[in-house]
Amino acid sequence: MGLIREPKNVDFSTKSQPWTEEELSDFRELMKQMKSENEKKKGRTANSKTGIKQPA
Repeated sequence: MGLIREPKNVDFSTKSQPWTEEELSDFRELMKQMKSENEKKKGRTANSKTGIKQPA
């Protein structure tokens, strides 16, 4: 397996910058919403780890 070269004028290196408190709180709220939506789609309760649907 050979080396893969970066295309010209493209830099794949990244520089991480810490998130501000506002960005972090927005991200956490977004993750809560996404997890909630995914649980609803799967028909599970938030506490269910087994994947078995619970009767309504």
